[in-house]
Amino acid sequence: MNTAPSLELSTSRLLVVGDVMLDRYWFGDVSRISPEAPVPVVRVVRCEERLGGAANVARNAAALGAHTGLLGVVGQDEAGDMVEKMVREIGIDSHLARDATISTIVKLRVIGRQQQLLRIDFEEAPTQTVLRDKLTRFRTLLPDYDLVILSDYAKGSLVDVTEMIATARKEGKIVLVDPKGEDFSRYAGASILTPNKAELRLVVGSWKDEDALTAKVQKLRESLSLDALLLTRSEEGMSLYTADEVVHFPAMAREVYDVSGAGDTVIATLATMLAAGMPLKDAAALANRAGGIVVGKLGTATVTRDELFPA
Repeated sequence: MNTAPSLELSTSRLLVVGDVMLDRYWFGDVSRISPEAPVPVVRVVRCEERLGGAANVARNAAALGAHTGLLGVVGQDEAGDMVEKMVREIGIDSHLARDATISTIVKLRVIGRQQQLLRIDFEEAPTQTVLRDKLTRFRTLLPDYDLVILSDYAKGSLVDVTEMIATARKEGKIVLVDPKGEDFSRYAGASILTPNKAELRLVVGSWKDEDALTAKVQKLRESLSLDALLLTRSEEGMSLYTADEVVHFPAMAREVYDVSGAGDTVIATLATMLAAGMPLKDAAALANRAGGIVVGKLGTATVTRDELFPA
């Protein structure tokens, strides 16, 4: 399926809202074990910084050519400055709020011999004052965008997610949510949820076969008044559940190198295609293809239009 010529992805106007992070990577050589503890000694030779969380969703949408805005909270610190700089450099409209009382969320990964050896997280929840301002800004920005992505990493930036969904849907916007937690009721009324298997299991419990899974998902979809639920299933691919049908997409990854940020790529691709007018089933198929491509790359990465639509 190569529908790229008929798509104007630059007309897709997406607002990404959620937990903004900075992903830091320290790459190094490992040649010995520490004499102080049974751990490898990594001699760092290279450092990289990439956008993470909701910022990685926005980065993925922008990489496909969508006009993308990012609404979130970062600290008044060096990491926040770096996020702001990187967002602007790749052409994302920055609507970032700066909270001087917190530190920007940072995930630091130490990589040795192309393997992740350690991850260190730095995180604090935004203050209520900044979150109130963020909700006001969200209402102001809505008319400028066609579709909203709510990227929830359970770091505190989406405490008003229920009100955001209701407001956006009232204005006729498509709302996609990457959910977290044991209770999805706060996402009621969204257009589409994109949980993975582990996230879904926390909410509906285990299932013994496909029929049981379908019954649980459809019951959840109906109770939350969702148009659809797209379940990402790792090596089992993805499954799309709507009121009319269930469609399974087989896994397309040739080699799984790193699953970091794969869900970000999936929801960004799905949103970009939907905003460009592509039917849901076709958009989901492309999102599945994008997920298969990105897991073959190290760390939080993106998929380009040329990779998604090879000549």
